[in-house]
Amino acid sequence: MKIISWNVNSVRARIENILHYIKNSKPDILLLQEIKTQNENFPSEIFEKNGYNSYIFGQKSYNGVAFLSKPKIKNVRNDFLKDKLKQSRVITGEIILNKKKTKLINIYVPNGNPVDTDKYEYKKLWLTSLIKKIKIELNLNPNLIISGDFNIIPEEIDVYDYKRYENDALFRLEIRKKYREIINLGFSDIYRHFNKSRQEYTFWDYFAGSWQKNYGMRIDHFLVSNNLLANVKSININKEPRSKIKPSDHTPIELEIN
Repeated sequence: MKIISWNVNSVRARIENILHYIKNSKPDILLLQEIKTQNENFPSEIFEKNGYNSYIFGQKSYNGVAFLSKPKIKNVRNDFLKDKLKQSRVITGEIILNKKKTKLINIYVPNGNPVDTDKYEYKKLWLTSLIKKIKIELNLNPNLIISGDFNIIPEEIDVYDYKRYENDALFRLEIRKKYREIINLGFSDIYRHFNKSRQEYTFWDYFAGSWQKNYGMRIDHFLVSNNLLANVKSININKEPRSKIKPSDHTPIELEIN
């Protein structure tokens, strides 16, 4: 099964790129973030014509997460977290992987910048709530896949110039520790599991020629619970969609799992 995570930075603005991608890559499930549209304006009919069911937790103009899926996803919910700002940032659902009921948790973590504002405090509280909820979830079902735009640079190798980001909400030590705290619950960062020292990115800003200069960062991740690790075949960062006309500033990450 091919499961994709992609911050599309507006599903309607990026619809042609998404359709091109699914036609060529043929994913089974896409986890989309930052869809930037309400449920009723999501292009479900277009995706249905291309063989995909849509499961949406939208919001006007900002945020929003969704699943596009060939197989049916069961027990889809948007109440995984109690978000004090009522932002659409998490959608969950269940699939069967190798006869195991597996929960997909699709997340769009707050950016948190600037660090001296309420946005940063919101990010810290949001991540703390996420960690508490994942602990509870693991007791109910040990088969979890958490993926999406984490807005966290885990290590120095995951950004083109870490010195520039030492006081940034994506790379501050206390934020990176929260990422590590999730992993320590019993997960593997699948990209780093397969690529111990490789330097690749999932995001390049639109400004200052970042894409052309490869001034990127790895902030989109797949965390897979350790008891599913043997089922994982591969992980790939597909840079091709970032090179398209009118691209998202993120590119898809592709997980293959039995």
